Amino acid sequence: MKGKPVALVTGIAGQDGSYQAELLLAKGYRVVGASRNPQQAKAKLPLQIANAVEFIAWDMLDQQSMIDTLSSYRPQEVYNFAAYSSGAGMYNDPVSVGEVNGMAVTRILEAIRTVDAGIRLCQASSREIFGDAIESPQTESTPVNPRSPYGAAKLYADSMIRIYRQRYGIFACSAILFNHESPRRGLEFVTRKITNEAAKIKLGLAKSLHLGNLDAQRDWGFAGDFVRAMWLMLQQEQADDYVLATSQVHSVRDLCDFTFSYLGLNYRDYVLEDQTAYRPAETALLVGDITKARSRLKWQPEIGCRELMQMMVDEDLRILSSRP
Repeated sequence: MKGKPVALVTGIAGQDGSYQAELLLAKGYRVVGASRNPQQAKAKLPLQIANAVEFIAWDMLDQQSMIDTLSSYRPQEVYNFAAYSSGAGMYNDPVSVGEVNGMAVTRILEAIRTVDAGIRLCQASSREIFGDAIESPQTESTPVNPRSPYGAAKLYADSMIRIYRQRYGIFACSAILFNHESPRRGLEFVTRKITNEAAKIKLGLAKSLHLGNLDAQRDWGFAGDFVRAMWLMLQQEQADDYVLATSQVHSVRDLCDFTFSYLGLNYRDYVLEDQTAYRPAETALLVGDITKARSRLKWQPEIGCRELMQMMVDEDLRILSSRP
């Protein structure tokens, strides 16, 4: 009798890794969760996921241990989410960012080539490869122009994915992810900062929220929708790269409005704009064109931005209300 398909998920403790694991478990996979610190990763995950995943230590700088792990578990699919985060950390420690977000992907590809060239790999790439984009919306063929060590490292990884696909026939794909959020998002990201502080204000635990440019616009989607697309990418006959986004833009002001109005509040009474937190304006609107994913993967996002912010603030209210 054929056993369960095996999937290895790196960076399993993060937002994307946890949603990917949840999806794979629901589809009947045996999920191996790879992390620098397996005990810590297990503690971070929702209980129903933590109890169903097999946790292993994974070092993005150690190619031989990658080979040993792939040889031992023989996964059919690998999803790589292990990376230094985007956001404020994009310029911190550029050497380590280059090693983990870039060179380490080549180590994974080499490990796959060594152990079993039939293993399928999905690499979590980023819209940061476009940097200061020269066209809008951005597609898979938009010229790349990274402007941070993070974006440059992701672009290097994408290039190696294509090289191994063409040179060695390895089924490797890059998912070019635009902003994607969820209740599992870290507090350092603006979406979660808004919902967390709005929940505190609603509960009388805070009085105001300081943000940068309220008119900054982004293409914000739900992480759970994006990991579904990444699974679909590995079910295709041929490997390819895809932009994953919503193809809709909203401003930070919209996010505030969606969140505060849902709580019966007016964001204008609480949100203060901080000029010192402004980022330089982009020359082109950052929005993804998902025509290719729609037509080939038969995928499209199910959760809209308003619903996403409501989902996040509900969870923040639950967390804050449960504390002593």
